[in-house]
Amino acid sequence: MTRFTRAFGVAVALSLLTVAAPRLQAQSPSDIQKAVDAAYAKYKGLQEGKNADYIPALAKVDPNLFGIALVTPDGKVYTAGDVKTEVSIQSISKVFTMAQVIQEQGLDSISKRIGVDATGARFNSIIAIEGVKTVVGTGAPEMNALVNPGAISATSMVTGGSADAVWAKIIGFHNDAAGRQLSVLQDVYKSESDSNQRNQAIGALMLAYGYIKDNWQQAVDLYTRQCSIGVSAKDLGMMAATLAAGGKNPVTGKRVLDADKVPGVLAVMATAGLYDDSGKWLYRTGLPGKSGVGGGLIAVSPGKFGIAVVSPPLDDAGNSVRAQNAIADISNALGGNPYAAK
Repeated sequence: MTRFTRAFGVAVALSLLTVAAPRLQAQSPSDIQKAVDAAYAKYKGLQEGKNADYIPALAKVDPNLFGIALVTPDGKVYTAGDVKTEVSIQSISKVFTMAQVIQEQGLDSISKRIGVDATGARFNSIIAIEGVKTVVGTGAPEMNALVNPGAISATSMVTGGSADAVWAKIIGFHNDAAGRQLSVLQDVYKSESDSNQRNQAIGALMLAYGYIKDNWQQAVDLYTRQCSIGVSAKDLGMMAATLAAGGKNPVTGKRVLDADKVPGVLAVMATAGLYDDSGKWLYRTGLPGKSGVGGGLIAVSPGKFGIAVVSPPLDDAGNSVRAQNAIADISNALGGNPYAAK
């Protein structure tokens, strides 16, 4: 990817932030709540999909759990269903650790070290690593920080003198985006640590090929820990809204991410946020999003709202079935697609 194409992609994403605001202002609070309630009622009984089971703890989560939270940039919160029960954040954490690295080290830190292109392969593909091993330092073709190899590498880039210091920064960034103190679900962390041999192999390969500079074991452990952070639908809605509001938490008012760095984060979410179905999702909604196999899904309508749904049953691509349908309906009702004609 050339400097021009990177700049062009960021410029396009930035344009979404600047043109997206007006239409939601025409929606009254009752209209927004009505859209949220309608989607909840419509999909509450949907029985498609199944819980992830390759991490044993995830198979035990109640498949009937369903909560929706939409948060506007002025801090208003609209909810339906169970928005308090926590699930593990899983791959949604990749967005915020990537954002943390970008905040500390600049947009080029991710694009040059890891890359910002969709992989065209499964999120945990080892073959994909083999395909990019010779271009470290220039921004890998077909690699990004939202697939496991890139995400583990991004975690390794968070600076700190010890594992505890790095972890304090990672959880602190997530706390600031959520607007409260989060914690690790220890049962998920143990279950995932006991079954993450593939991620360990990925970490070792990323060290061998120069994407991780040292201590891949620490990177994999911290990555596993961040994926095990407990979040509710309301937490995730607030985190999405922090991105929708240009990097400022809309309730606490804390600046989490510089506004000029948000478009780069959204661009990677748009191209790689929903695993193999990222293109289908963007085509359907126009919204940068990120899913996690714990059942969470966040989406961002820049300048308008952040929205999240928690519902554990997943489709074959690893994305929550109820969440995709509910967010698409709500966004359509509220004019959330930033590509739609004004």
